[in-house]
Amino acid sequence: MDFATLWAEAQRYDEFVAGSNLKHRGLWEGLYRLARVPDWALAAPDGGPVKLLAIAEDWCGDASNTLPVLARLAELAPGIELRLIGRDSHPDLMNRFLTDSTRSIPIVIALDEDFREIGHWGPRPLALQRWVREQLGLGRAKADIYPEIRKWYARDRGETTLKEVLEMAGVRRTTQS
Repeated sequence: MDFATLWAEAQRYDEFVAGSNLKHRGLWEGLYRLARVPDWALAAPDGGPVKLLAIAEDWCGDASNTLPVLARLAELAPGIELRLIGRDSHPDLMNRFLTDSTRSIPIVIALDEDFREIGHWGPRPLALQRWVREQLGLGRAKADIYPEIRKWYARDRGETTLKEVLEMAGVRRTTQS
């Protein structure tokens, strides 16, 4: 996989949001305005700069709940950059990062300064993903559980996403809240 080329094609967060469907844009902008990054998350990466390449689409509720806080992190943390790339326009990339044989997003791929993959995360925080799988296994429809998913994200305020993504990317934190 040529991550350098994919990175060059990917968009900065503001470009991605500006190009999104008006129907979804307000949510992305609003969650970005609310996004806060705790001090513990602002440590510089130990092994040098980290690039976070997120596979997303503007209609995805999990992406709109996780990527704004990562965008805020990239804005504030030294050595961390974020770019977004469309799932549907990059099927080969998406197919490399399937979740249970599905094209679930977002997927965040951490790359080192030479565009080598460090690891990947997604499509949602682990505890929430387990709960969603459990609910779907009980026969509940995704549309029926999505209000509860949104409440989980609102209570969590991006903390779990930050912890899991930074751990996956190898960023050491000195303290955690």
